[in-house]
Amino acid sequence: MCSALRSLEVKRFVRWLLLALVLVCIDQLTKQLIVRTVGPFDVKQILPFFAIVFAMNPGAAFSLLADAGGWQRWFFSVIAIVAVGFLLVMLYRNSKDRLLSFGFVLILSGALGNLIDRIMLGAVIDFILIHWRDFRWPAFNVADSCISIGAGILLFDGFFRKRSEEHKSLS
Repeated sequence: MCSALRSLEVKRFVRWLLLALVLVCIDQLTKQLIVRTVGPFDVKQILPFFAIVFAMNPGAAFSLLADAGGWQRWFFSVIAIVAVGFLLVMLYRNSKDRLLSFGFVLILSGALGNLIDRIMLGAVIDFILIHWRDFRWPAFNVADSCISIGAGILLFDGFFRKRSEEHKSLS
């Protein structure tokens, strides 16, 4: 019986890893599409508030430490590797919880997508630009979107879903 349960846990975990792999591939494919079709500093306006650009970000979110001289490449790579290890453990331990696992998978795939860029190119390729009049949000990519949505899911899970389940058990 214990072996059957362990096998089921491993199967769930592998399915979540496959989803993460698909998301990493989508991230990398979109970045390659941008590299091949958009020149540096080109802006392709899609909607009044949405444009496609080609930007290389050697820093972290919001270009944090972008001008640090190169050491940040390895610093952020190590942080991403540690985060990936932690996320893999958390995903394995929680693979039966769909919402929580989906949040972990999104963050995992985003971390891996940006880690690939950072190691291979020394910077992360960003290409989605949201703007309105004089306001410009820093350019981002599919991996960044996955991380943000995944973090939102984990926050929702931590603040609302778990608390409501605990509340039900108290009644």
